Amino acid sequence: MSGNSLPANVLLVGAGGFLGSAARYLVALAMPFAGTGFPLATFAVNMLGSFLIGLLSELAVSTTMVSPETRLFLVTGFCGGFTTFSSYMYENAALVRDGQVFYTTIYLAGSIAGGFLALYSGMLIAKLWS
Repeated sequence: MSGNSLPANVLLVGAGGFLGSAARYLVALAMPFAGTGFPLATFAVNMLGSFLIGLLSELAVSTTMVSPETRLFLVTGFCGGFTTFSSYMYENAALVRDGQVFYTTIYLAGSIAGGFLALYSGMLIAKLWS
């Protein structure tokens, strides 16, 4: 499969995403919330996904161990399906690496605060409809 073939690349990302989503579900089954008060499964997935995307992305950039197609499958597909948090962390690291501290701060704080406000707004609207 060529790195320039859009249909092949979409299939690689989709297959990886399927496996990543299935893996996330299996982690949730293995580590149920179970009233502990702390979402351990989500935390574990976010930390593992962040580690994997860091490891695989660096290997793809600095070695020949990870081909562009493998990177699409594992980083964009699997890690993206497993957790989007890992992509969020990678993008913030890229901003820091590029010296964009201002944008990093806006992205970090804005995503957390904005995401929470958007979620809560959606919940309030859903309650109005029900």
